[in-house]
Amino acid sequence: MVHDRGGVRPVAAVAGLSTAAGVGLLAVSVVATRRLWFGGYVSEAGIPTEPTAALYQAGMVSVAVGLVLLALAVANTVPAAGWLLVVSGAFSGVSGAMPCSEGCPLPPYEATTMADLVHAGASVVAVAGVTLAIGAVAIAAAADPRWRRLSGIAFWVVGGLVAAAAAAMLGIGRGHVTGLLERVILVATTAWLLYSCAHLALPRSARS
Repeated sequence: MVHDRGGVRPVAAVAGLSTAAGVGLLAVSVVATRRLWFGGYVSEAGIPTEPTAALYQAGMVSVAVGLVLLALAVANTVPAAGWLLVVSGAFSGVSGAMPCSEGCPLPPYEATTMADLVHAGASVVAVAGVTLAIGAVAIAAAADPRWRRLSGIAFWVVGGLVAAAAAAMLGIGRGHVTGLLERVILVATTAWLLYSCAHLALPRSARS
């Protein structure tokens, strides 16, 4: 853990850079995979047979590192959020290291392999960890008021999107709707992560 404000700021700054770099690599890998422009899952860019697989995996590693570093920066202010971000970072790493098969099939509509289930499960835990970390900050008395208020809004937005994505996966399966919801969730969680990194990296006087 980082025990002082002077130590928190550089850790938060590096967390933001690592997260931004990772998300950028993931975005490039998806854009480079033409069939993913309007459908499919982001994870499909990491299928071993895709030329973008190495780029995707590098992005996931960078995001995982960013999550763990942000956890270190957050831990003293909101310990619960710190632990949840560590869990999210660890499972993001598992998700990147265990790619899904062609099409990233999911039950109940498609036949899946054990690797598909591990990948999907790790991805779900990673997103859930970030979502709960957002909620932890939203109710933490020690968090700055603006960060707490924005986290409260983000929690309900991300939570609603996650619920909608789960319903879509169970109700209609893989398609444009589930793919779009996945992308919106990733954009929303990334926005909160980058804001939190910037918030903790700035001097206290610059936050007002």
